[in-house]
Amino acid sequence: MYTTIQFIHSYWAYLVVLIIVLATINALMGNFSKREYGPKDFRISLFGLIVTHIQLLIGLVLFFVSPLGLQSITNNGMGVVMKDSVLRLNAVEHPFVMILVVVFITMGYSKHKSKLVSATKFKTLAIFYTVALVLLLSRIPWNQWF
Repeated sequence: MYTTIQFIHSYWAYLVVLIIVLATINALMGNFSKREYGPKDFRISLFGLIVTHIQLLIGLVLFFVSPLGLQSITNNGMGVVMKDSVLRLNAVEHPFVMILVVVFITMGYSKHKSKLVSATKFKTLAIFYTVALVLLLSRIPWNQWF
């Protein structure tokens, strides 16, 4: 079960990064070009929200079944985990920061819906999705990805 969930989580992550990069670029381009917000923009930001929430659910399951997640903290203790950079990344930093990524994307998506003007919709999406993208890229375990 662990290897299957890890496989799904790893390959779904490629889709998440691709969609969040696309949604961030779309929001930034819309903000700087002053174009009208349309259904395509809504769908792109919504798809970013959906794929990140699915990844969060997969990641939470993985956290509880993985030997690098909660089991690592339980078996080694938090002091040992925090002193080991690999264990800390997998058990603490990656899960925490990825939850923050989902929070920023959710906040940006929710706030942009209440805006009435295209410029403020794009600006809201651009700010929140850019912060989320930077956080996302900062805590990907790159050595395990390639």
